[in-house]
Amino acid sequence: MSDIGAQHQLGNAVAIALTRLTLSNFRCYDFERLDLDPACVVLTGSNGAGKTNILEAVSLLAPGRGMRRAKAAELARRDDGCDEDSGRAWGVAATVQTTGGPVDIGTGREETGKKSGTRERRVVRIEGESARGQSVLADYVDVVWLTPQMDRLFLDGAIARRRFLDRLVYGFDPKHAGRMNAYEHGLRERAKLLKTGRNDDRWLSGLEEQMATKAVAVAAARKDIGQRLNILAVEGYGPFPGARLSPTGMIESWLDEFSALEVEDKFRAFLAEHRSIDAQVGGARDGVHKSDLQVRHVPKDQPADVCSTGEQKALLTGMVLANTKALALDRGRIPLLLLDEVGAHLDEDRRTALFEAIRAMGAQAWMTGTDRDMFNSLSGHANFFEVSKAAVNRVNE
Repeated sequence: MSDIGAQHQLGNAVAIALTRLTLSNFRCYDFERLDLDPACVVLTGSNGAGKTNILEAVSLLAPGRGMRRAKAAELARRDDGCDEDSGRAWGVAATVQTTGGPVDIGTGREETGKKSGTRERRVVRIEGESARGQSVLADYVDVVWLTPQMDRLFLDGAIARRRFLDRLVYGFDPKHAGRMNAYEHGLRERAKLLKTGRNDDRWLSGLEEQMATKAVAVAAARKDIGQRLNILAVEGYGPFPGARLSPTGMIESWLDEFSALEVEDKFRAFLAEHRSIDAQVGGARDGVHKSDLQVRHVPKDQPADVCSTGEQKALLTGMVLANTKALALDRGRIPLLLLDEVGAHLDEDRRTALFEAIRAMGAQAWMTGTDRDMFNSLSGHANFFEVSKAAVNRVNE
């Protein structure tokens, strides 16, 4: 195996970096501004101090609902006695060093009335000008994250793994979310129609046509990302063992044997055949909403779910590194890397190897932890901040 630094040579890829981050009325922060060097960012402090909220803010600079998947209404700072959705505004803004130079971007929620029909609408601004939607953020920022909640990825149900896999796809192709949303919309509308007992073949066939087309596109994209990441993931990264990703499901398996058009026909027929059963149980018996992601520990040739907690954390870390490198090679820019409580379940050797990999890639990694000493090897190579009671102060090195 080649050394970890050599594995991460990314040619002419340019690292995305934030040189300023501003939070307004966001989570526990009334107002906070961080001025930064393009190097890594280390946030230390006690649990509950507000470290993860900063990482979540950074994750919202890319399309999607961020690393906590929170609704826009949940992100505004709430005073004592304030209800869950008071219609209050919040904002996250940043100056981003991109491949084309510095760009000011921002996202947030404008103040609304509690009964407003646009409460969930997030606004996006690029250089002060309003953008039509979140998808434009993908032109400037890529973000990859690893959180403690992801440690159970291999043990929890298929929903979490599908979500993880779709996030990987979304990083390469923001249109993937639209295809998945269209499929799920067709799934819901078909279920409603079946529940009424109306056997309207014209409407059902139209919905099943939409579902079949979108399902094949979704499954094909998942398989493509699995194959693309495996090129980088199976070898492993120093002490992080190789991983093999295999999206699984009925449609995914059909695509191994038949053309995309043939699979569309098969799934349409499958849906039509199971209308009576689906009318009783709701939803659809099978489809890309039932797919899963299998991961194997390559050196041991065993499923990830039977590995130890430490091995699972190491596998997941290696997968995140592979995803970071794959995005950099694909987009020509190295994504921001968010590592929340990065020291959990990583021994000292693995932590050192992770920091070396990050530095070798040149990524601006945002890392949190309760123990400042855990990051000593990054002294002189990172921005250090102490977070206490929703206040952030730079620590001089």
